[in-house]
Formats: sequence, C-alpha cells, structure tokens
Amino acid sequence: MKPFIVIHNATTGEIIEREMNDEELAQLAKDKEDGLKRKADEEAKAAKKAALLDRLGITPDEAKLLLS
Repeated sequence: MKPFIVIHNATTGEIIEREMNDEELAQLAKDKEDGLKRKADEEAKAAKKAALLDRLGITPDEAKLLLS
C-alpha cells in the first residue's frame, strides 16, 4: 500500500485523499535519503568538533569564550 496525499482546498473546503503516484514516491524516497545523509554529516561534524576540543584539552564553553 502506498502512502496517501491529502489535499485540502481552503476555498471550497473540499478534501481529496489519494495514493501517491510514482513521481511523488520517488521524491519521498529522495527526501528521506537526503535527510539521513544530512543527519550523518551533522553527527560526523559534531564528532570532529568533540575530538578537536579533546585534543586541545578545552571544554565547549571554553571554546565559545575563545571565539567570542
């Protein structure tokens, strides 16, 4: 079963529910993949920052003080 799309026409109050078409399913899959990649990139960046702070022997608060 495919996910559904809900279209609500605010002018007429008409509500249409239908299954996603192939193009919408492909976009949904791409959006999910992009979200997962973005999350992985953010986690990798946070890990690099933590490793750098650890190597420098300072806390995140101390780093903020140095950069302000």
